[in-house]
Amino acid sequence: MTGFPVPKLNNNDTTYVLVEWLAEDGQAVRDGDPVVLLETSKATEEVVAPHDGVLRRLLAEGAECEPGQVIAHLLGPGDETAPEGPAGTVAGAATTDSTGGDGRGPGLPAEPGDSVSSGPGLPAGPGASGPGGPGGAGAGDGSGVVVTMPARELIEAHGIAMERVYALGRKIIRRADVEELLGGPSSATPQTTSTAGATTTNGDASGSALPSTAGQANGLLAPAQSAVHSATDSALNGAEPDDDAQWITLSRAQQRTAEVVERSRREIPAAFTVMTVDVTEVLSLARDLTRRLRALVGLPEMVVKATGGLLDRFPVFFAEPGPGPRPRLRRAATADVGVTVDVGRGLFIPVVRDVGDRPLSEIAGDLAGFRKTALTGSFRESDLQGGNITLTLHTHDGIVHAVPIVFPGQTCALSLTAPRPEVVPDGAGFAVRKTAAIGLAYDHRFVNGRDAAEFLGELRSALESPARFLTENG
Repeated sequence: MTGFPVPKLNNNDTTYVLVEWLAEDGQAVRDGDPVVLLETSKATEEVVAPHDGVLRRLLAEGAECEPGQVIAHLLGPGDETAPEGPAGTVAGAATTDSTGGDGRGPGLPAEPGDSVSSGPGLPAGPGASGPGGPGGAGAGDGSGVVVTMPARELIEAHGIAMERVYALGRKIIRRADVEELLGGPSSATPQTTSTAGATTTNGDASGSALPSTAGQANGLLAPAQSAVHSATDSALNGAEPDDDAQWITLSRAQQRTAEVVERSRREIPAAFTVMTVDVTEVLSLARDLTRRLRALVGLPEMVVKATGGLLDRFPVFFAEPGPGPRPRLRRAATADVGVTVDVGRGLFIPVVRDVGDRPLSEIAGDLAGFRKTALTGSFRESDLQGGNITLTLHTHDGIVHAVPIVFPGQTCALSLTAPRPEVVPDGAGFAVRKTAAIGLAYDHRFVNGRDAAEFLGELRSALESPARFLTENG
């Protein structure tokens, strides 16, 4: 008998949600078979069996788990089958939240009377009994319903009553199910949620109201109308207004973003340099390439390709800082560029691999595919991992320049603004050209201002002479 531990899926989350078991308890599974669906703050990931065996679950659906925590056993020939406890779990197995529920730590046996962990931040179903009183969700809350994070965000954004969600009669509620509710006749006016104090959380505060950007609507809970009215009535009567009506609670994904940003500001002494680039010719070439390649080629695709061409000359800009007190860097074998994608359903940073050696048509295809995936929020963790430099896109009109965050594990991050017309000297007169600002935030422990200026200068030269650059670099 061997343990089935939770793998490390990303560097931003310390806990995941066990959304769904894909194999039945007691079922024989083979090496590589999908066994369990885990949800992080950014993606939902299938985890496969590491070898053959008979599955014995140790954790219920809807519970939180940590990397390294054993959530199941795989029984081999000759192993004794452990007796089953309630809800198909092995008797005496742990059903804990991320802290073990009572402080004993993840994966330890539960004491009699311990509650199954609730899904983070969900209002309770009928008869719920989660940690801290009413308000838990997921397996063990009486409803048996598990709500995924994308679905939960949509529920919170539109203030949908959980009774309507439970009434769907489905074991797993996904975003598509919530969109089905919103498309119904009663969805024109958002329904009110329960009043203050009706929800509890598992420590991430996502339920009292996945990386996402500030201002996105689906990361904020629409205040319950009843709570707002109660606050107004209390104010008119001279009493203190209802606290819940005054607070906007961040989604789980936005909380993870806050943690990454805070860590970046705390650990990385970043500096910033910005350079203006004439993009008139590269935009014209991009339009021609879009027709020829039958793939959308724009300024971001050209910047990604040009960035990949700088790996050999500027290896520090793509390197990974090493551990320990002595500053050192691990070289990158390929230029893997993370590009921000935000279509209104959260900020994602999927990674385009090996951009220096791959043709522009493949890079354009990857980015187009990422934009489609962002519409459904169905990224896999493998799509979001492994970048060694990041390009943040700031394409709203009027943005002059933007300072990106240098992510832990990287030394640099680029920013790109939307092209805008600019009058420039042209011989004896003037001409209107399209320009864009390309900024570079960098870890000043490894990169100096002169190096940053040279890097941006090379990038500008490639973009201002795009035909020559693409001929030399594919």
